[in-house]
Amino acid sequence: MRGFLVIGNKASTSPFSLKNIPGAGRMDILCRCISQAIFLSHSIRRSVEVYLLLLGDPNPPRVVKIKSDEVKRMSPDERSVAGLIRKALKFKAGEKWVETNSGILTSKKNLKRLLEELSNSYKIYYMREDGKDLRKLTDKMENPLFILGDHLGVKKEDEKLILQFAKDIVRVSNRSLMAEQCITIANYELDRVTKY
Repeated sequence: MRGFLVIGNKASTSPFSLKNIPGAGRMDILCRCISQAIFLSHSIRRSVEVYLLLLGDPNPPRVVKIKSDEVKRMSPDERSVAGLIRKALKFKAGEKWVETNSGILTSKKNLKRLLEELSNSYKIYYMREDGKDLRKLTDKMENPLFILGDHLGVKKEDEKLILQFAKDIVRVSNRSLMAEQCITIANYELDRVTKY
């Protein structure tokens, strides 16, 4: 299993217009992260989960979970992905996961609660430019989940919490890359050592 958690610091927690996806707290970035995490050429990766922690107005926090093994009727373009996120935000969310579409679930969890849950299934890695080179660690990784921030990064208080759960801090570059680029490279590095 492989996972990615992307923190959307301003991402909308209510349904938004598909005519202005960036205007929904840069939901376009999160859509691209999903595409890079789960899509291959003409197919979908198996055993990948993506978690979007939405922290924008009007009612944060909100989590949207995408399970690649179960997702249906999703294309890799931003509008298609955004449409399914928008649909998920129309559902009333509580502490338990609610399925809003095949392979897409939502709940109302804060970062601490989400990390507690994820640490039961994954080894958590925080992606930051000053971390250890991911390539040197991939052959030892089992069930990794990578945490990334959006264009605003990760707030200091959130980072402190993440570091309590993280097995390590890793990097794919010593330069500051876009979140979707980090996901693409992480998938590449893991693919190099994964036997299918």
